[in-house]
Amino acid sequence: MSTDPSILVAGETLIDFLPERPGSLTAVDSFDRRPGGAPANVAVGLARLGTTPLFWTRVGDDPFGHYLRETLTDAGLSDRYIEFDPAAKTTLAFVTHDSDGDREFTFYRDGTADTRLEPGRIDDETLAALEWVHVGGVTLASGPARAATRDLIDRAGEAGCTVSFDPNARPELWHAEETFASVCRDALEGVDVCKATAGELEALGFTGATPTELGQAVVAGSAGPHTAFVTRGSEGAVAVAGPDAPWGSGHAGASSLAVVETDGYTVETVDTTGAGDAFVAGIITALQGGKSVSETLASSSAIAAITTTETGAMTALPDRETVRAFRRERS
Repeated sequence: MSTDPSILVAGETLIDFLPERPGSLTAVDSFDRRPGGAPANVAVGLARLGTTPLFWTRVGDDPFGHYLRETLTDAGLSDRYIEFDPAAKTTLAFVTHDSDGDREFTFYRDGTADTRLEPGRIDDETLAALEWVHVGGVTLASGPARAATRDLIDRAGEAGCTVSFDPNARPELWHAEETFASVCRDALEGVDVCKATAGELEALGFTGATPTELGQAVVAGSAGPHTAFVTRGSEGAVAVAGPDAPWGSGHAGASSLAVVETDGYTVETVDTTGAGDAFVAGIITALQGGKSVSETLASSSAIAAITTTETGAMTALPDRETVRAFRRERS
């Protein structure tokens, strides 16, 4: 594992409380504490895959916050941009599962530390050395963190970084669906690579009868992402790369959209928490490593599938050799 200061992931780190069994919060008696937060999962996922990024987050100066910092540094992440907030608590999320492992979240996030990220924390010198910046939609939901996230997107683009974005829709964190759509659509104008589900893209106002058409709608705009990955759960994913996308032979300078699709992997799903974040880690690892869109889609889908076979998000993220073995067995 090597530290790669050319990648920065930014956003929330929180505590996921996972239920002992499927069912609603009113029916579950006990929970396991697990580290979570989509950007934190992405950062640790990158480290597991052999490329350790910088990670900017903010947690409470409380037992949960200190536990999370220790977890992140144990995963190999630098604590350079792991901030403690003495005036706010760490965010908590209670997860519920249905019989298929799909989940819902109940957040305790009113004024918590990750809502208080401050603009300008990542200095110009650091940005100038970066090649890739990844952010998510949760820190756009409220508080100073919205301005901080937009500031980072804008300044990263000005510095020549590739910027990736996962809207990571959590309706309970937004005052209205219209606010989610308008804030995230504005943010997309500064983004190069978008990863989302079909439902999230529809919530953002994109139209299309299929995930492929939705991805094409994202990329077809005059401003915003040149590449879109649309995940389809167990059915796989689709990638759409526009003429300005620099990925692989035949894409840069092409006159039309390139579309790649892959089927999902058949696995015994236990918990889907973090699968999308694992997919994002796969995207960044592959594309920054010069892989084609097709190879990126295949490897990212495998990484996500492996993650669903264990409980938890961060704790289920695979390393590079596990991914290789998984794909060899299914080739």
